[in-house]
Amino acid sequence: MAVDSAYLMQFVDETSFYNRIVLSHLLPSNLWDPLPHFLQTWLRNYLAGTLLYFISGFLWCFYIYYLKLNVYLPRDAIPTRKAMLLQISVAMKAMPWYTLLPTVSEYMIESGWTKCYSRIGEVSWFLYFVSIAVYLVLVEFGIYWMHRELHDIKPLYKYLHATHHIYNKQNTLSPFAGLAFHPLDGILQAVPHVVALFIVPIHFTTHLGLLFMEAIWTANIHDCIHGNIWPVMGAGYHTIHHTTYKHNYGHYTIWMDWMFGSLRDPLLQEDVNKAE
Repeated sequence: MAVDSAYLMQFVDETSFYNRIVLSHLLPSNLWDPLPHFLQTWLRNYLAGTLLYFISGFLWCFYIYYLKLNVYLPRDAIPTRKAMLLQISVAMKAMPWYTLLPTVSEYMIESGWTKCYSRIGEVSWFLYFVSIAVYLVLVEFGIYWMHRELHDIKPLYKYLHATHHIYNKQNTLSPFAGLAFHPLDGILQAVPHVVALFIVPIHFTTHLGLLFMEAIWTANIHDCIHGNIWPVMGAGYHTIHHTTYKHNYGHYTIWMDWMFGSLRDPLLQEDVNKAE
């Protein structure tokens, strides 16, 4: 039992280290140091998530709407400042709740409830990459079906997911729409990241990194630029989702939509639009 406790302390030490790194650079110590470990972790996740959202969103908007104006999108396809400010407002209201999920997942990991391991050296590099691949397949499957049910179950769509789907035209979508969800909607779509922890062994820091990479990925798939990189579920596919409401529920790849019959290709959609 002592060995187990000592091992679990590695997770606590690691999260405490991340807390100190982030909080000591952003806040006076008297504001966060007296807080319990759980609240310190939540505050770190909240501040880090907020910074990641704004930095990735502003940099991406600056690149595609200013530096590359008329290269990726025509001027009339750029969302208005009002639309982007609304998206930011929705995301900021939800951010305290979003960041509760990784905080709870870290607590469960520290408590030894999951299959997370602390150091890559505990497994071979081969098993490390295999576990990431299995983890991502489970996450992709879970997000696909969670997203699809948020559309198919009418009360869930009406009271939760419709908040995100008010952005249903190219000139209303922007990288800032990536986290503009009802708080419970955003949490539900991220829950597969946590469920997978109980199924497949995954490196702790890798899990945290993949969870926070969601902020960057969701910004990317809402920029309306079709990268056409098979089999990535890029913005071209996701823009179709926002306009038809019944296609392309997947997250990272097109495979789940292909398997379950909900895939619509952006290039084929362009042909349909021209024919109309």
